Amino acid sequence: MRIILPPRIDPNAVANGDPAAVVTLGGETMGTMWRVLYATHDVPGAQDVGAAVQARLDDLVAQMSHWETDSVLSHFNRSPTGSWSVLPPDFATVIDTALRVAALSDGAFDPAIGHLVDLWGHGPKGPQPEPDVAAIERARVSGGWHRLRWDSASARLWQPGGITLDLSGIAKGYAADAVADTLAALGFRHCLVEVGGELVGRGTRPDGDPWWVDLEIPPGVDLPAMRVALHQMAVAGSGTYRKGEHGLDPRTGRPPTNGVIAVHVVAETAMLADALATAVAVLFPDLSALAPMRVAARILVRRGGAVEEVLTEPLQRLLG
Repeated sequence: MRIILPPRIDPNAVANGDPAAVVTLGGETMGTMWRVLYATHDVPGAQDVGAAVQARLDDLVAQMSHWETDSVLSHFNRSPTGSWSVLPPDFATVIDTALRVAALSDGAFDPAIGHLVDLWGHGPKGPQPEPDVAAIERARVSGGWHRLRWDSASARLWQPGGITLDLSGIAKGYAADAVADTLAALGFRHCLVEVGGELVGRGTRPDGDPWWVDLEIPPGVDLPAMRVALHQMAVAGSGTYRKGEHGLDPRTGRPPTNGVIAVHVVAETAMLADALATAVAVLFPDLSALAPMRVAARILVRRGGAVEEVLTEPLQRLLG
């Protein structure tokens, strides 16, 4: 068993043998499942906590779903050419990070990939025939993060005409962060949150152990287990073997041909880990553009009949 340790221990977020109980809650959101484990002395309040979490997630769906026709995102996608839209705070936070990662990765991660996602049959329109070269090029040039204009000071996003946002590569991560923040606001500082496989660990378990999380290994792949001590950090993944993962390179409009089947990134927030996992899956093997981010990633690459595991240097430094 290989263990990934946090870069630092927060002495103010350690339970030190607190005899609190761990409550588990769960539900549905964003076409997937959410799950929460939190330490508490007030078990009877779990129903109210679950309702608060679900309400928080429902609000994020109402803002950023590309499946809901009445979401804020869908309204932006239909907005007139040359118009500005004022985004609510959550949406603004996500688009700000999405555009930063898009610029850093030269578009390997792109929040304006909606046309391509639909074209390849991964969006609300459902399955589609494999597109031809001309259709791919039309969808590629009609999108692109570089066509957007973002005024962070006033939280306004400019629609240049025909841009279709798709935040599926970052929204679940942000949702996990938001739920952890919701629990903290309710007084629960020790928790593990999962939204569709993206995880955030705050504090520790009541017995003082961290929240242990095993990185997922694709079916049929034989690798030694890797376990994360999820304390004050997050982990998110991207994988072509997982249901709902579309695996497109926005720069070419096609699926990547680099053999990557799975990426897991450990970062301070699940939102950042989510976006970086997508970027790494597209950019590999040349990750030089992401060097300023010091990305701690495990990358699984299929080469012929075998799967090779690649660990970035920042992740190797976290191995205990």
